[in-house]
Amino acid sequence: MRFLPGHGGSEGPAYDLTYDDVFLVPNRTDVSSRFDVDLTTEDASGTTIPIVVANMTAVAGRRMAETVARRGGLVVIPQDLPTSVVGETVAFVKSRHLVAETPVILDPDASVTDALALIPKRAHGAAVVVRDGKPIGLVTENDCVGVDRFARVTDVADDEFVSAPVETGPREVFDLLTERHEQLAVLTHPDGSLAGVLTRTGALRAGLYRPALDADGRLRVAAAVGINGDVEGKAKEIVRLGADMLVVDTAHGHQTKMLEALRAIAALDLGVPIAAGNVVSAEGTRDLIEAGADIVKVGVGPGAMCTTRMMTGVGRPQFSAVAECSAAARALGKHVWADGGVRHPRDVALALAAGAANVMIGSWFAGTYESPGDLHVDAAGNRYKESFGMASKRAVAARVAGDNPFDRARKGLFEEGISSSRMRLDPERPGVEDLIDHICGGVRSTCSYAGARTPAELHAKAVLGIQSPAGFAEGRPLPAGW
Repeated sequence: MRFLPGHGGSEGPAYDLTYDDVFLVPNRTDVSSRFDVDLTTEDASGTTIPIVVANMTAVAGRRMAETVARRGGLVVIPQDLPTSVVGETVAFVKSRHLVAETPVILDPDASVTDALALIPKRAHGAAVVVRDGKPIGLVTENDCVGVDRFARVTDVADDEFVSAPVETGPREVFDLLTERHEQLAVLTHPDGSLAGVLTRTGALRAGLYRPALDADGRLRVAAAVGINGDVEGKAKEIVRLGADMLVVDTAHGHQTKMLEALRAIAALDLGVPIAAGNVVSAEGTRDLIEAGADIVKVGVGPGAMCTTRMMTGVGRPQFSAVAECSAAARALGKHVWADGGVRHPRDVALALAAGAANVMIGSWFAGTYESPGDLHVDAAGNRYKESFGMASKRAVAARVAGDNPFDRARKGLFEEGISSSRMRLDPERPGVEDLIDHICGGVRSTCSYAGARTPAELHAKAVLGIQSPAGFAEGRPLPAGW
């Protein structure tokens, strides 16, 4: 990575930069297509696209974990969940098919109300009616329009659905759906029992993405631990339950308690990579790596739900933080994740250009079908889900539920995050896979402009400049005209 002449000099810019402050200059390239770009990351995470879903309760559930891992990313299960729930989530993700998507299942005696409550849990737009383990019909939201809410789903289900053996190739499923003018295929095991579903778009994605897999060929998933309590015991148990990676997480990662917890976990030699954070300086990065981190999380205050900078004045513009911390980590043979502050595909590309191996995304994915929250509809008919920051009063209340009333009340006086925010589902990209397509398409194009075939080459070849707010505004599209 280097800056244009006059845009920073030999020692870099004179002040810290956000993603909005910088732009990439195209290079001479022999990368003729975005499909010539391999987005596999070079850290130990096992991801085949540079996306990690942040360990936020309103974002990182099991549906999200399954879906993102199938497309090559990684989800970090939040630290606030009981260990038993973590185990259930890991087991669920590990049991999922690598191509077939997990459907919403309805009993034949379920009501239309049940169907309408469950169908939005998935991006497929349909639920499968199952009797004795075998699919007998499909129900969509359209099937439920104008129907008595207490009617049985068998009264509205379509029993003439496309079905195929689960081993059918994605291209064959795509062609089958095209021929039948259908959008969803039901995949079955040899005994006729339900294996999953596959949409036309899902069939296309199966050929574009490679799942993030463990050594046994199962989907990967990570889990977070904090720095308080029996950290070693929880870390051991989480790995025993099958988590592929540990993320030691606290808002201020450059503190003695973090270093002690990290050293203790690293000393256990659990056989999985360890990420830790968050920090924003080279010194903090080096200290965490010395304590045992394979990957350092970078970012204080750039997240959409975070009020740390406004409350405390503490933090650092994210592009400069990632650039400095990644240089320090690379010097020690390690890597960083850029955590927070991405709102457009360009931001992900710029984080990679700055040297990040992966980019953590939280609130951007909160407004999707796959996030854990319930789907709501506002007065204008817009669909949304609620999100909240992990240092907010709402998150703190959940985290200290086991404390005595006095301590809970005292801790509740302090917060550094938004407790409730409406994250609207984008009508054009309501599912997390839609956003992954959006992001990866942009990053692939960035690489082709820069003459890079991998994220590591993007970092090596990136030429950047500093722009004014007017320069950033000039790059925004004007869909409504002048």
